[in-house]
Amino acid sequence: MSIIIKNVSKLYGKQKALDNVSFEIKSGEIVGFLGPNGAGKSTMMKIITGFIPPNEGEIFVNDYNVSENSLEVRKVVGYLPEHNPLYLDMYVKEYLGFVASLHIPKKGIKQRVKDIIQLTGLTIEQNKKIGALSKGYRQRTGLAQALIHDPDILILDEPTTGLDPNQIVEIRNLIGQIGKEKTVMLSTHIMQEVEAICNRVIIVDKGKIVADETPDSIKKTRSDKSMIVIVEFDREVKTELLSKIKGAVRAEHHKENIWLIQSEVNNDIRSNIFNFAVENKLAVLSMQKQEKSLEEVFKMLTS
Repeated sequence: MSIIIKNVSKLYGKQKALDNVSFEIKSGEIVGFLGPNGAGKSTMMKIITGFIPPNEGEIFVNDYNVSENSLEVRKVVGYLPEHNPLYLDMYVKEYLGFVASLHIPKKGIKQRVKDIIQLTGLTIEQNKKIGALSKGYRQRTGLAQALIHDPDILILDEPTTGLDPNQIVEIRNLIGQIGKEKTVMLSTHIMQEVEAICNRVIIVDKGKIVADETPDSIKKTRSDKSMIVIVEFDREVKTELLSKIKGAVRAEHHKENIWLIQSEVNNDIRSNIFNFAVENKLAVLSMQKQEKSLEEVFKMLTS
C-alpha cells in the first residue's frame, strides 16, 4: 500500500498550482498534507484519486499508474473531498447501501453497511435523511462512504472543517483508529490535529514542497533556532532587567511571577538566567524550555 508522486505539475491557465512535486507515502503512514489556501493541496488529492489529470509527472497508487489504471486505483482508495458531496434527500442507511452496491457483491452489502455505521458512530442517525443531519454527522457519513469498500488508502480533504471541538475530537479519534490498518493522507488547517494523529507532515507552499518530516523533527529542524525559556521566580522582577540577561533578546511577563525569555539564535541562556537569579537573590521555582509549536513553524515556512 503506497502512493508515489513523481515530478507532478498542474496548471490552471497560466497559474501553476503544483510545481514539479515528488514524494512517497508508505503503507501504514498517517500523513498530514498541509499548506495555506491555494497552495495546491486539494489539487494534489484530486490528481491522486483520478478526478483530474496532471500536466506533467506520474502518480502510482498501490503500483497502479493513475493515468492508465484509474478504475483499479478507485477500488483501493477511499476519498472524502473538502466539500462533502452527499445526496441530501437520501436516508443515511439507504445512501451507504447505494454506495456499497457500486463496490461490493449484493450479498455482502447489508452486513458491510451495518459494520460501517457502527464504526463511524452513525447508529442513532442511520434512519434520518442526510439533509437533516448536523455538520458533524454529515462528515461521519462522508467518511463512512469513503470507508464502505474497505480501501487500502484514505484521502481526506479537510475532514473536520466546520465541526465543533467535541466533533473534531471524535473524528480525529476515528481517523487515528482507522489509520492503524490503512494508509491515510489528510489535509487540515488544525495543527493540533496533525500533532495528535499524524506521524509525518508534508508542507506545500505555492505549489512546492517546503518540508517533509515528522511533526517533532520539523519543529526542531525548521524553527529559527532561538530558545524561549519559561521561568518562575519567588517574587516579582522588572521585565527590563530580564531583557539585559546575557544572550537574551526579549523578555515578556506571562502571569504572576512567571516570565518568557527569548534567547539569541543558537544560545542556551538557562545558566545565565540562573546566574541572574543568584546575583539578585531570587529563587528559581521552575524553569523549562518552551518547544516551538507546529503552527509557528508552519507560519515561518509559508509566510
